[in-house]
Amino acid sequence: MTQPALGLLSSAIVMAIALGFISLFDFGTFAGWIAFTMLGLIPMQVVAVVLWGGNPAFASGLRQPAKGVVLVLVTVVATLVITPLVHMLVGEGAAPPGPIPSHYAVIVVPTTFWLTIMMGGWPFNRVSSNPIVSGLLTLIAAYVVTYVVFRVFFNYDFMQGAPVYLQSAPRGMFNGVSALVFYVTALAVMFLVLCFDLWPLTSVPAIMKQPVLGVAWTAIALIGAAVAISVGVTGAGADPMAFLTEVTVPFIFGSIVVLNMLQNSLFARMTQPLKGVMNTIAAVAVGLILAHLYISLIPMVTGPLTSGPPAYDREVWIANALLSVTFPFLIYHAVFFGFWPFLRSRQ
Repeated sequence: MTQPALGLLSSAIVMAIALGFISLFDFGTFAGWIAFTMLGLIPMQVVAVVLWGGNPAFASGLRQPAKGVVLVLVTVVATLVITPLVHMLVGEGAAPPGPIPSHYAVIVVPTTFWLTIMMGGWPFNRVSSNPIVSGLLTLIAAYVVTYVVFRVFFNYDFMQGAPVYLQSAPRGMFNGVSALVFYVTALAVMFLVLCFDLWPLTSVPAIMKQPVLGVAWTAIALIGAAVAISVGVTGAGADPMAFLTEVTVPFIFGSIVVLNMLQNSLFARMTQPLKGVMNTIAAVAVGLILAHLYISLIPMVTGPLTSGPPAYDREVWIANALLSVTFPFLIYHAVFFGFWPFLRSRQ
């Protein structure tokens, strides 16, 4: 089986499994412990995929599906160690975890993508030439950097008096929800750059070296997020959570399908920037179609949910269903299991 049929079939099966998994829980459990724990899997997964190439030394000699099982267990072990620490440090141990620790768990993911993809593992790959060591250092740094960002830029004073408010909540520079939307939207811009295979940065060799590339790419992501928020939220007056779930999250999810599941194969014969334009259009279309498909299935999978303030139940569900559950499941199959059993050998 070849692309794009391989990616389409794999995506369809994995999404069905993900929705089946979500259906096992009521909304409160899913939006609380399940989403919080699933988010904890992703940083270790990103390190294993990007910095270890999905083929670290301790698993490189294994055949599928044993290799996939080992790599999944690595992410599970990392989650079992890190998630309780996050729950105590950021969430004060309150059960179930509320929006404040959940927001922290969400933004660790863009930070990990920043350190692994945009920064290419720099400077930790200079500290150690062993990818296992440098990868683990990057993982730790992702949580530390995120904690600093969380304390400096996120503010939850608007939650005071609510049962989910925590006395240890950060009182930073910006409204916590708005800061969350901006941070995740910057990740979407990172995926936009990937749709263009880093064009036009690739045309300037001096930029394609770390840390220059990381700095330039970070600037693009931040400026792009600022423009998107300015147009969509400030200009058009969209609710930040609505913007997140109707624009940002679908584009990220669509990009994952186009770039990872279909392995950037749809427009492989095209050159940049046309290829990037077509990738972007495909990511937008795929993301929106799948997001609306998921929304249409909410009554069947979880039961009726209300949209909008103050709880934003439907928005919370769709964001977590796509990015906290389906995303790691897709990457598990595509990278950790190498599309097994549809492919006998790893591509």
